[in-house]
Amino acid sequence: MKKSIKLTPIGVIHSPYTEPADIHPLRSRFIKGSIEIFPEYAKGLKDIDGFSHIYVLWHFHLSEKVDLLTSPLMEPKPKRGTFATRTPHRPNHIGLTVVRLLKRERSILHIKGVDMVEGTPVLDLKPYTRRDRRSHIRLGWLDEVERRER
Repeated sequence: MKKSIKLTPIGVIHSPYTEPADIHPLRSRFIKGSIEIFPEYAKGLKDIDGFSHIYVLWHFHLSEKVDLLTSPLMEPKPKRGTFATRTPHRPNHIGLTVVRLLKRERSILHIKGVDMVEGTPVLDLKPYTRRDRRSHIRLGWLDEVERRER
């Protein structure tokens, strides 16, 4: 059943990155930026200041292709399934990032952990909570990559 879905951005990312190629998945956790929430959605930010981290759902607006098999930056061979990676070349071009919320200034959220380019459309925000933390996780093919890097 194919059904069209319409999503409306609620804001935009302000980032030091201007090109997707500049973003490094390991270094981005230290990068600061901000999320500008559009005025019609600003009321929805009430009480968000109490959370240390938030999920940001966003649109890979510069990605124009879909690759169901991809070569990840950290381990280019063998090719991996798109759903086992964080490639922007996904069927729906949706990104998900957990960022640290540093502070809120009216409809601007100052964040750390930016892995999006300047002007990226924000689709939704959700608080990161204790129930989201998992202690016993498997990292699939990344387990081997991390072992080699140690």
